[in-house]
Amino acid sequence: MALKRVVVTGLGALTPIGNNLKDFWSGLIAGKSGSASVTYFDTEKFKTKFACELKGFDPLEFLDRKQQRKMDRFTQYGMVSTDEAIIDSGIDLEKIDKLRVGVIWGSGIGGLETFQNEVLNFAKGDGTPRYNPFFIPKMIADITPGYISIKYGFMGPNYTTVSACASSANAMVDALNYIRLGHCDVIVTGGSESGINISGMAGFNAMHALSTRNDSPETASRPFDATRDGFVLGEGSGTLILEEYEHAKARGAKIYAEFLGGGLSSDAHHITAPHPEGDGVKAVIKNCLRDSKVNTSDVDLINTHGTSTPLGDIAELKAIDIVFGNYAEKININSTKSMTGHLLGAAGAIEAISTILSLKEGIVPPTINHRNVDENINPKLNLTLNKAQERDSLIGMSNTFGFGGHNACVLFKKFS
Repeated sequence: MALKRVVVTGLGALTPIGNNLKDFWSGLIAGKSGSASVTYFDTEKFKTKFACELKGFDPLEFLDRKQQRKMDRFTQYGMVSTDEAIIDSGIDLEKIDKLRVGVIWGSGIGGLETFQNEVLNFAKGDGTPRYNPFFIPKMIADITPGYISIKYGFMGPNYTTVSACASSANAMVDALNYIRLGHCDVIVTGGSESGINISGMAGFNAMHALSTRNDSPETASRPFDATRDGFVLGEGSGTLILEEYEHAKARGAKIYAEFLGGGLSSDAHHITAPHPEGDGVKAVIKNCLRDSKVNTSDVDLINTHGTSTPLGDIAELKAIDIVFGNYAEKININSTKSMTGHLLGAAGAIEAISTILSLKEGIVPPTINHRNVDENINPKLNLTLNKAQERDSLIGMSNTFGFGGHNACVLFKKFS
């Protein structure tokens, strides 16, 4: 059976550098940092006192108060970016077969803040478990696609993938396969996360995963720089509307890009550290290229996982060097986490959106905050440092990796 073609027909973004798709893209091209002092809680006793929070976001502009109270922030975020993506796609909800429309979502943690607050409230009481009846529905990681399907009446596959920071990229690969195997016409996919809270910050600090550059939050996320000291926690949501090509063509849809393929792999090495030789990364890139039927010399740009961690950045670039050989030096490589911070389970979706817009607009967002050369990184690689670069690209790749050794890679082609 011939696989069906899959295209991207709608996008939505809610990020630390822009609360909609247009502002997100403008922020990327301008090299805007989303990092600043945390406002959600008192960080006086925390090792890290900054993060990439959303700016000026009010859920009541999109949800009524009753809805908002029933949803953890990660679900609120997913509802907002999905609404933008569906409107952007131009889909007539009255004319599509909703039995063939699915929602496959990604979240690495889910409602951590809800869990935290309910337990803290219990600890303050007399031991009587007076929990909110919405505690469990607000907390569970799979609730966002449930709410999306209920709002729009989508009755196809509906679930959440959880593979830490690879979660939304994992969701996109699953969504791709459901459509190209003929099971669905349309799938809403992407991911959301809201880990900037007491538990999230304290937990990642305990692992020594976060940057502690409190004197300069805006420059703390510095992928590939020799002085990088950890990632900056981000939050938000990204939504992609994936559609079978003939279905999209029949309704005259605007098409952003073709989704050529995806790959998955495991480091099988350590729960948090990457394989030092990038073995899992090499495997996932090769799997993605094979699935997409694309040669290494066809890839024009790679949005790396690029978290700004000492070990991770080197392992990923080493793997790219090995897989692409001499051609690696001709690829525009970047890390948009230098601007958005690390959106955890939502990272794959947001970075895939950046990759798609790079193909469409002919420009590659920069890796900002780079000042010091790391001698462990091939100096001939084009890391798109500090300033956006114009490039008429045909094929773009996005890498996303998660604690546990989960690796995901997706590949898009400019549509013309």
